[in-house]
Amino acid sequence: MKLYYSPGACSLSPHIVLHEAGLPYEAILASTKSHKLQDGTDYYTINPLGYVPFLVLDNGDTLHEGPAIVQYLADQVPEKNLAPANGTMARYHLQEWLNFISTELHKGFGPLFNPATPEDYKPAVRERVLGRLQWVDGELANKTYLMGDQFTVADAYLFTVTGWAQFVGVDISGLSNILAYRERVLARPAVQAAMKAEGLLK
Repeated sequence: MKLYYSPGACSLSPHIVLHEAGLPYEAILASTKSHKLQDGTDYYTINPLGYVPFLVLDNGDTLHEGPAIVQYLADQVPEKNLAPANGTMARYHLQEWLNFISTELHKGFGPLFNPATPEDYKPAVRERVLGRLQWVDGELANKTYLMGDQFTVADAYLFTVTGWAQFVGVDISGLSNILAYRERVLARPAVQAAMKAEGLLK
């Protein structure tokens, strides 16, 4: 398997899941700015969409959406309990979280990273994202992880996305449940291994 990633981008989520799963893989840096690989290859020739994450399986099949990638990886190692079994209500709740993180948080942060976004529009974007994060903060009350006591692929995604707040002026200092949650997730060896691999931790 090959995972195309860019440091700190949403591809950190499947990178974490790969470490949690203990699956063999090759990580390939694909710059989201230059859209070139380290050897100069045009990334668009590999993934026409040009973004990360992008997973290439050994049989040549590919996946290019984070929520689909992490569920595929989790299903390769069911004994790790990174996702509830398919067809269960718990699996639908996991998909509910993955969809929420993808559409309400991930896409919500998007305009704050876009140089073309007008400055006078950004405060409204920050307010909307913070509102969604405040709801998540409430959902994390008395929980270790999003689904309860078990770490799942949704946690890898939420950890990744909430880490962006510091770079785009979204103040989460008052969200004590999210801050404590981020510390718990960061303490996981697999999370540290993935972040070190991306140069995000020393």
